Amino acid sequence: MDQPRAVVIGGGIGGLTAAVALHRRGWAVTVLERASDLTPVGAGLGLTPNAQRALDVIGLGDTVRSLSAWQGDGGLRAPGGRWLARTSAEAAADRFGGPVVLVHRATLISLLASALPEGVVRTGTAATLADPGGNGRMARVTAPDGGEWEADLVVGADGINSCVRRALFPGHPGPRYTGFTTWRLVVPAPERPFAPHETWGRGRLWGTQPLKDGRVYAYAMALASADAHALDDERAELLRLFGDWHDPVPRIIRAVEPGQVLRHDVHEMSVPLPAYHRGRTALLGDAAHAMQPTVGQGGNQAIEDAVVLAHHAGPGHDIPGDPDTPDASGIPAALAAYSAARLPRTTAIVRQAARTGRMIAATSPATAVLRDTAIATVSRLVPGLLLRGFAGIADWRPPPRTYAAGTAHPS
Repeated sequence: MDQPRAVVIGGGIGGLTAAVALHRRGWAVTVLERASDLTPVGAGLGLTPNAQRALDVIGLGDTVRSLSAWQGDGGLRAPGGRWLARTSAEAAADRFGGPVVLVHRATLISLLASALPEGVVRTGTAATLADPGGNGRMARVTAPDGGEWEADLVVGADGINSCVRRALFPGHPGPRYTGFTTWRLVVPAPERPFAPHETWGRGRLWGTQPLKDGRVYAYAMALASADAHALDDERAELLRLFGDWHDPVPRIIRAVEPGQVLRHDVHEMSVPLPAYHRGRTALLGDAAHAMQPTVGQGGNQAIEDAVVLAHHAGPGHDIPGDPDTPDASGIPAALAAYSAARLPRTTAIVRQAARTGRMIAATSPATAVLRDTAIATVSRLVPGLLLRGFAGIADWRPPPRTYAAGTAHPS
């Protein structure tokens, strides 16, 4: 049987993970990335055990863990520094089968790209979906430079403003602005040690996490008008919002160079898509289920999507004489199974992230005090409260399937 062909639109974390997973399942893969190179726009990424297990399936989990910092004991704080809830790294690892690890996005992107054969990734290619395929037709992708690709499978991994999603579901309202904007930055670690933490204020959030290379990844979120990015110095805006918060927050802000702060508005798919596929085309990651970063699952769910998609894409049929080659004729049915597996889970996580966002969005002093008091009180009465929010998320395991290379996901 001829080797089936897949085209992945988008060379971010989800798209590259899908490309690696499909390649290892016997597909000939082409990745089309709009940007001129794969240098990611981003900073750090927390990989929870569920995503690490997905990376184990494609043989990259151990490498990622070796390149990452393992998250230590920390917790949730108030702007003045008071601990509202503490977390134990050991308890988290025991409960969910492994630690949370912190890695720079550039490190993960580089690792994923290196796992693909040379020539698979084509940068500087703004591809669009011309035909999703189905009813006996191949899917078709085109580019402004005249490039055209026919494929047994197209994967739309082209982010929040996905052109593939709009082509598949033109009547869907798409993601909506949540009222939050975010900042991300990476700086050298401060001289005085600190515990990893997330801090909640009134309509504002700050997080500080160590990376393995001696730097610190910090992120912030605050209520703001949409597209309010006409600031000459985002560092000055961070100092205005967080400069009087507990140590080491002000020191970290002052350590960043102007122009090195990334700012993006937060959008979420508050109205779920009816499916994550149509014909021979599937969506994954933010293109399918954009969510608030409040439970740290955006990138993690994209990695899950990619591995589950490859699982359903084959080899899933008994092909006489060629058991390791996917049966491309069954792709529409395989993608229906992918939607059925991913839509309920990711929709629930989108909603959980939105609920957490509403807690952070409290702006009145009385409401914020009530929220913080409730968190602190319940945390004392119910140790491990913060971990409970990840039950059903971080303990996810990928579907059991042996890949053509002979490797199987760990139990």
